[in-house]
Amino acid sequence: MHTRCGSIALSKKVFEETGCRDLVSWNSMLKAYGLHGKAKEELQLFQRMDLRPDTATFVALLSACNHSGMVEEGMRIFDSMFKKHGIIPQLDHYACMVDILGRAGQITEAEELISRMPMEPDSVVWSALLGSCRKHGETRLAKIAVSKLKQMEPENSLGYVQMSNIYSSGGRFNEAGTIRKEMHGSGVKKEPGLSWIEVRNQVHEFASGGRQHPQIDAICAKLQVLIGQLNEVGYVPETRLALHDIEEEHKQEQLFHHSEKMALVFALMNEGNLHCGGNVIRIMKNIRSVLTANFMKLASDFLQKEIIVRDSNRFHHFKNKICSCNDYW
Repeated sequence: MHTRCGSIALSKKVFEETGCRDLVSWNSMLKAYGLHGKAKEELQLFQRMDLRPDTATFVALLSACNHSGMVEEGMRIFDSMFKKHGIIPQLDHYACMVDILGRAGQITEAEELISRMPMEPDSVVWSALLGSCRKHGETRLAKIAVSKLKQMEPENSLGYVQMSNIYSSGGRFNEAGTIRKEMHGSGVKKEPGLSWIEVRNQVHEFASGGRQHPQIDAICAKLQVLIGQLNEVGYVPETRLALHDIEEEHKQEQLFHHSEKMALVFALMNEGNLHCGGNVIRIMKNIRSVLTANFMKLASDFLQKEIIVRDSNRFHHFKNKICSCNDYW
């Protein structure tokens, strides 16, 4: 519970105070460290583990290596599964390894690993490869991954969105437009970016570009002020990552309406009603939050607050211009 709320310190305290720890307890604590970007602490804890690990243990270990870019350590752990522990790697473990290799730029190695898998790759494996292609602008393998995803999950927008993003980030806006038209023609809808924040035991939802919140005008006004203040200390809107072929000022307007920025401002408007006296702001998000990382880093320093964002992949702790992921997205 503490892990899901963003408090790794409380999770550790509860774990250490537990007298009789079963495998579920060990795996939960290992996973907690990984989700919060503490791979070294997780590996140290694994060395203390006095129970036989299972498949879930190794998913947690490999995920931690993935979040921290520890390629060699991830490969060592993957190889040790069968050689040392007699555990045959399953789809989840292969997906982690594909992600570890691909995100580190070893996309060819990731492709080769997929070709050697003793079972058919599932959508998670292909999604991992596609994400790496998106990060590194690899078009050829991205097309293969998208084709596989369309066959397996025809209603999933991920393949269309990622392929469109790859084309757009390379300045190939015509191809990106073709992909978006194909997606719309297939009736597939992109998952909207949503963020949530709790104030006075009530959860408030914000949608990117949405105006449904009853205090939206006040939120936008305060956000405009905050952006102006951050501009003075070096904030530059992430327009390089805004992917449409539109004018610079319109890209900035798109970035202005990101859901997590609105959630942050709403928290500031209600900081007296937040936990820890408003010194820690916790935001939940349904998709990965790459575009607002620089904004959150600068905001954490300017506001002198810790901002914790739980996206679809992991927790990001922003404090004093630094993110716990060390910018390894």
